[in-house]
Amino acid sequence: MTDLHTHSPSNLVTLKKLLVVALAMFGFGFALVPFYKKICEVTGINNVLKADTLTNSQVDAGRLLTVEFDTNVRSELGWTFTPLEKSVRFHPGELVQVSFEVRNNSSRPVTGQAIPSYGPQLAGRYFKKLDCFCFTQQTLQPGEVRRMPVVFVIEKELPRDVNTITLFYTFFEVEGTAKKAG
Repeated sequence: MTDLHTHSPSNLVTLKKLLVVALAMFGFGFALVPFYKKICEVTGINNVLKADTLTNSQVDAGRLLTVEFDTNVRSELGWTFTPLEKSVRFHPGELVQVSFEVRNNSSRPVTGQAIPSYGPQLAGRYFKKLDCFCFTQQTLQPGEVRRMPVVFVIEKELPRDVNTITLFYTFFEVEGTAKKAG
């Protein structure tokens, strides 16, 4: 019969290897977030928290684009979030402003952050937000309603076969602001 409490040298070596692997995985996971942020900063990918810059502001009057808006909130947030216009039609290079309305339906102050995405995905490269509520966290008091603008330009270099873009916003509750037990 084998004693389960016997520590053979091979069992200790295996245990040490497992411990090293677990620590390495933890370290990698911990370093992944700042590493990802740095890569996004250097490449300009997924930079949702600051305004874009325009390199060319000429309007292409010979072409019309449509941007449709889709809004979502995570269920735990307790907010309603809607675009004031379902879509807008304009020329590439033209400055556009639209507004969204958000309402805190809960009985507590809540802080949320909106994250944008685009369909088709390649449109994100040409979609330049100059002002957006998504750049900062939004704290709403119980029952508060707020109108929030987005100012953007779609660069005229957008491929000609793209005529409709959907701008999706999803609001998430900011970690650390969840309701307290009581």
